[in-house]
This record gives sequence, structure tokens and C-alpha cells, in this order.
Amino acid sequence: MGRYILAIDQGTTSTRCILFDAQGMPVAMAQQEHRQIYPRPGWVEHDALEIWENTEGVVRQALAKAGARPAEVLAIGITNQRETTVIWERETGRPIYNAIVWQDTRTDALCAELSQEGGQDRFRPRTGLPLATYFSGPKIAWLLEHIPGARARAERGELLFGNIDTWLIWNLCGEHVTDVTNASRTLLMNLHTLDWDDHILSVLGIPRAMLPRIRPSVEIYGTARGVLEGVPVAGDLGDQQAALFGQTCFAPGEAKNTYGTGCFMLLNTGETPIPSQAGLLTTLAYQIAGQPAIYALEGSIAISGALVQWLRDNLGLISKSAEIEALARSVEDNGGIYFVPAFSGLFAPYWRSDARGVIVGLTRYVNKGHLARAALEATAYQTREVLEAMEADSGVKLSVLKVDGGMVVNELLMQFQADMLGVPVVRPKVIETTALGAAYAAGLATGFWRDLESLRQQWQVDRRWQPQMDAERREQLYAGWKKAVTRTFDWV
Repeated sequence: MGRYILAIDQGTTSTRCILFDAQGMPVAMAQQEHRQIYPRPGWVEHDALEIWENTEGVVRQALAKAGARPAEVLAIGITNQRETTVIWERETGRPIYNAIVWQDTRTDALCAELSQEGGQDRFRPRTGLPLATYFSGPKIAWLLEHIPGARARAERGELLFGNIDTWLIWNLCGEHVTDVTNASRTLLMNLHTLDWDDHILSVLGIPRAMLPRIRPSVEIYGTARGVLEGVPVAGDLGDQQAALFGQTCFAPGEAKNTYGTGCFMLLNTGETPIPSQAGLLTTLAYQIAGQPAIYALEGSIAISGALVQWLRDNLGLISKSAEIEALARSVEDNGGIYFVPAFSGLFAPYWRSDARGVIVGLTRYVNKGHLARAALEATAYQTREVLEAMEADSGVKLSVLKVDGGMVVNELLMQFQADMLGVPVVRPKVIETTALGAAYAAGLATGFWRDLESLRQQWQVDRRWQPQMDAERREQLYAGWKKAVTRTFDWV
């Protein structure tokens, strides 16, 4: 009998492999960064073959660290950066071009052209999504248009499309599948039928032959070859949905916020998709084989942890990301400045691809401590905007926010977040909730864990932050942020 569930967490900047035991605790982890390729402004690419090699590498390392044989692994769960688009040859498995990353804005003109008929929300009733450079559909259309011969080959069934989950599963076990959560981020899946939408495919000129089969998130897809020979691949969730699953937000009205490269808040809305009036995405939360799909509302913020990396790499204000907290604590407050990181436009709730980043309110008094603090505060303000949109759409008042992701070790940020929202912020024992969610999915599919209730019992609180700021100060700061955001509009 297997002792571990192995989770592959393929993120925007790195690939991780974590082994979990029966208590849902991490036993061993390995991680490897991959190159960020920026061929021109606004373009972001990854080498899909490098990602696959890194995946094999971290799997070997994690097994070695745990002193575990592949035979002791009961199942493999996959979670991934969403929307990032790969097209490869069915015969050779070679990508025809680099993976185009979710942050990439090269499809700007195409999205503008598509929205001339029917506006930015042209496909929203079918997909729950606005027309934006963020999603995979326009990226596929761009590749078919710009890579010589690609369209004809795709029509002949020689080329396959996948987001990173599909690419990994294909390389692991030769099956061409995706799950409902990843499919719901392509702008090509109909929310109601959970199948590819023929009308949208014809508008974008994407042949159905290249698309993977859409399956539940908790199901056995196939059996791995190679280093994990014989182990079933049994769970697949996009990273934000995986974090919702790992935070055991299984009931309608439960929400989590993940603080990573970007920031993503998801609210479970149960078996009905709720159309957003407030600039949120209607998306799939998860589906367990044989059960109805569960939906969510999502607020996506493009830049949060990436802003800290920018202060580190582009400005050299800090040499390690972890130093941001001490620098921010060197000052009492933000010194009157706001930093709106609209580096690739603004996502929820604005969806303005014409926006660009600004720092406002500068005076001679401001120093690098204020910059660091304003950068952290930006994440908390953006989270409040998203939360307000969620409450407006769903009619549910959030009583507590569960948090995860790399930035939740930053206690200054977590306190400020509780202050800005006026509700408690709760950090779980296992902050690797994305990988944990993938492990939970694979473990449920293979009987390693019995049911959702047993997973709920495992979830434990590590730390809770109570709001401490008085309401007047909170509203004053937030009003300043709202004003700063308007300064980013119409830049491009």
C-alpha cells in the first residue's frame, strides 16, 4: 500500500514536487526555477521542455529526500500555472514554439478586434470571462496565425494544445486531457455544458482536433511511465482552484486568497455559476468524478509578489525578497505614497489593459522604506477591492479570510490585510496549500483519503490576525488608494 501522495506544483517561476503523508503533512520537497523569457516588451515566454525536465528532476530529488521508492507513491496530483499555452507535435512531443505565459500581452490587438463585435463581455455569458490577453484562447489563435504551417497541421490533427497541466500529464502518461478548472480558463469552454464551445472555436479559428478531453479534477487519468512507472495520475487542478481545495473551502461562501506572483481570491459558490456584475471571473472550483461540478467567483490581481521581485531585481532595493518586511517596518506608515503595480494592465475588478504602473504622492520626505511599505500595502488594497466585488456579486458577507502562498510569512502584510478588510485573516499550518490541494484530489480519487469531511478535519490553523485599525483611518487610506488607481488609466 502506498504511503505517500506526490504533488507536482508547476508554477510561473518554478516547479515543485512535494510528498504528503496520510495526515496531509509535507514529508519532502524539491524546487527548481526555470527561465523567464522576455523577447520584447509585454511578451513573456517559458521553455516547455525545460519545465518538463525540471519536473522530472524535482520528482527524483523529492523521492531521494524522503528516502522513498516510487512503489511507495500511491498517486500523483498535478497543479499548474493557468492559461499558459503550449502547442506541440503529436508525433514527436516537441513544442512548435515557447509556452506563452498568462502574463503575456501580445494578443492585445486581437482581443481589441474581437471585442469590436459584442464588446469585452462578448463571450462572458458562455465562459464567465471577459475578452482579455490573460486567457489561453487568443494565445492559441496567435500561435496558429504566426507559426508557419501551424493552422493546417492543427486541422490535420498533427498538433496538440494544452495548458501546463495537459503538457505534464501528456509527458507523464501519454493521455491528452485537462480538467474542468483549467479548461474554464481558456475562454473556449462553455460553463454550462463543460465542453468546448463550437461558436467560440469558429470565431477564433481554433480546430477542435487539437484540444484535450475535459475531465473531472478528481479522477484517474492514466498511469505514469518513466521514474514514476505504474503510479496513477489522479488529480488535476489549476493552481488557484488547488489552493481553494487545499484550504478545504468545500462549502458555498468559503473563500481563500493566495499571495504568489499574482494574487487570487476564490469564493466557492456551489453548484451554480454566478455571473459577475462587478468585474470578477466566473470559474470552475473543482469537480469530483461522478458528482456535479462546483463553481467559484474569482478575483485575479496580476502583480503582488512580483512587485517585491521587481524591487529586488530591477531596483536593487533589497537583495532577497524576505528583506522587504524589515525595510517596510523601518517606517511608521506609507509616507503618503501609493504604488499601483499595473505592469501588465489591471486585472479584477477593472480589466484595463491600457493601465500601467504608477507611484503617486511622492515628496522629498519619502525614502526606500516607504516604497517597500507601499509595495506591500498595494496587495492588501487590491485584495479589498476584489473582496468588495465578491460580496456585491454573491450577496455573501465574508467573516474570515483563509490565506496561503509565499507572501503569508510576511506578518506586516497579514496584519495590514486584516486592518484593511476589517475581518480576521487566518493562515493554515500547511501554507503549501496549492500542492496540498493537488495531493488531496489525487488521494481522494484513489481512496487514500475517504471523503471531503476527513480532509476538513486535517486542516489546522497556524496563526490568526485580528483587525486593529480604527474605521476612519482604514477608509481614509483606502480612499487614497482608489484615487491612485485612476491615475493608471489610459496610459497606453
